[in-house]
Amino acid sequence: MNWILTGICLLWNLIVFLLYGWDKRKAKKNHYRIPEKTLLLSALVAGGLGALLGGRLFHHKTRKWYFWLAWICGIIVEIGILYYIWRS
Repeated sequence: MNWILTGICLLWNLIVFLLYGWDKRKAKKNHYRIPEKTLLLSALVAGGLGALLGGRLFHHKTRKWYFWLAWICGIIVEIGILYYIWRS
């Protein structure tokens, strides 16, 4: 069961990573963008690592301090969830 929950966390981070890449692509093409609220919330809900990697790799939202804060808080939430899963 622990591996399944860990896999779900990894899958969520992959989705968040791809979400940042998709928004960056839309930004380059001047298309309708994903709202910042969505990007921030996806990072905070245990997607911090995917958001951080996506932001760094795609050079997306890296200058905004509140995105960095959301990414770090999301990573802390993720560590807490993984600790809770694996502590038993």
